Amino acid sequence: MAKHTKKFKTEVQQLLDLVIHSLYSKKEIFLRELISNASDAIDRARFEALTNPELLEVDDNWKIKIIPNEKAGTLTIVDNGIGMSAKEVETNIGTIANSGTKQFLADIQKSKKDAANPEFIGQFGVGFYAAFMVADKVTLVTKRGGKDQQAVKWTSAGAGNYSLEDTDRKSRGTEITLHLREDMTEYLAEWKIREIVKHYSDYIAFPVTMDITRTEKSSEEGAEDVKTVTEETLNSIKAIWKRAKTKVTNEEYNDFYKHISHDFTDPLKIVHFAAEGITEFQALLYIPSQPPMDLFSADARCGLHLYVKNVFIGDDIKELLPEYLRFVKGVVDSSDLPLNVSREILQDDVIIKRIRKSAVGKILGTITDLKKQGIDDYLKFYTPFGKTLKEGIHSDFDNFDKLKELVAFHSTKSEDGKPVFLADYIKRMPEDQTEIYYLTGDSVKTAADSPHLEIFKSKGFEVLFLIDPIDEWVTQRLTEYDGKKLKAVDRGDIDLDSEEEKKEKEAKREEENKEYDDLLKHIEKKLENEVKNVKLSSRLTDSAACLVADEMGMNANMERIMKAMNQPMPTSKRIFELNPNHPVIRKINGLLEKEPDSSKLADYIELIYDQALLTEGSQIRNPLKFTKLVSELMMDAG
Repeated sequence: MAKHTKKFKTEVQQLLDLVIHSLYSKKEIFLRELISNASDAIDRARFEALTNPELLEVDDNWKIKIIPNEKAGTLTIVDNGIGMSAKEVETNIGTIANSGTKQFLADIQKSKKDAANPEFIGQFGVGFYAAFMVADKVTLVTKRGGKDQQAVKWTSAGAGNYSLEDTDRKSRGTEITLHLREDMTEYLAEWKIREIVKHYSDYIAFPVTMDITRTEKSSEEGAEDVKTVTEETLNSIKAIWKRAKTKVTNEEYNDFYKHISHDFTDPLKIVHFAAEGITEFQALLYIPSQPPMDLFSADARCGLHLYVKNVFIGDDIKELLPEYLRFVKGVVDSSDLPLNVSREILQDDVIIKRIRKSAVGKILGTITDLKKQGIDDYLKFYTPFGKTLKEGIHSDFDNFDKLKELVAFHSTKSEDGKPVFLADYIKRMPEDQTEIYYLTGDSVKTAADSPHLEIFKSKGFEVLFLIDPIDEWVTQRLTEYDGKKLKAVDRGDIDLDSEEEKKEKEAKREEENKEYDDLLKHIEKKLENEVKNVKLSSRLTDSAACLVADEMGMNANMERIMKAMNQPMPTSKRIFELNPNHPVIRKINGLLEKEPDSSKLADYIELIYDQALLTEGSQIRNPLKFTKLVSELMMDAG
């Protein structure tokens, strides 16, 4: 292949500019990223060699070597991992995070304005480009393992272009040479390289080596000093998850988390355990302190790292955890699985199922312990990950009882805006309350302003606000708690009165039904294409009207969610409820008696219906006519 010069994509160039101009607060991170990439390449070579022994060629002495050259001003990182073909270089180096890069850039720019820069660039797998923080030119020479593979050379000064050409390299692996900037030569010093490797990469499972030159004075007088060059290993190598918890420092735990997650914040919780008995494995799992940027992306990498007998199998093994725990990062190392484990085996293997059950139990136990510490500590977890945890309510039948204790919701009685647990709700229930009441919506504010709450406020009954889209599906599974059924306040009939109150109101309601019978029939005919039927309301005390779904019907919030998902929506008519004690309803009823065919009556009915649509968050049919009618009413009032 002749030498080709190509341009980075626009977004890639913008990202490079951000990286070069100190997006990272610590420039030394570049070495950690390059060592991490080299370690991944060796892992992949070892795994592929299980089914393709020729990949080993003559070199299975796995290692990563750092070569500083003070005279040339270069720092080289060499590995004998799987290497890359020209196509893979184009995919992995020539482009960055194809999907989501624009949004990523917008978030990066926003974060730079904040006092605390979260430094989450690694979440998009672009750690390689950290090299340009210390280098004004980067050269990569790589050769894919296997027969008849052509080595390629990639070169860029980070200024918008890169070149790609064929080259010579005897064995598989990758060699990255950084031509350091004049003010970055400290990274060629032995002590500095040792310090960085020890701090960030001590847990890497392969030797990170460097040639160390030592000068000793000759014992013979007048003879020249003796120089010796020895290749030394700079890291301890032993896998951190195989060490006893008492032998691992918090700093080591945090550094390993950053290595596998490419997150730059410390984790919220660490779950380190070993299982013995029928199935033996070690696991080191982390609950992050902030959600990954692709938490809700369809193609997110959300599985755990899996090792079998110290051999790397994969870094995105989704079978080890249910999808609702996809935010958890970490490593599982099993001695019971076969080395040639395949995706099909993973899906059905009884050992994987045991590991998964144990891991889920440990994670949920850790989250439960957080809850016991108090709501403030729990919110550090629940605020970023509550939505995904709720997915388990709908999907994880085995852990349903645990999960329903961990979900929390805002309510009409939330203190300081903090959500409440179902157990706390039950404790606060009045003796005569028989159900748990809730209202779905798109925000606490819109839910709190809903007219559906009026009768509950007057009775002092607490109503939960379910404001996450997933909550609509949660209630399909979480239908009761502690023997109390969950009841939506915007669906079906509401009956909060005691037996005495019912007797007192019964006669009055009969009179109201007679008084408004003609109006109900008139409005029902007028809105026959819009509503299912019209009735007097038992839930309104202040508002004139509202719309209510059938007991098993679809409410306005669910309709909006389904439309946002581009799901086909059948026509759904709701019940139009009127408040018989509201002056507006009385006025409309009086107008019907005097002028049943007047246009003003028709306008009033349309206005009151549009108001009900607005209060439930739905679009009105004719906004221009609505504003015109409101303006005319204001003029008449003046």
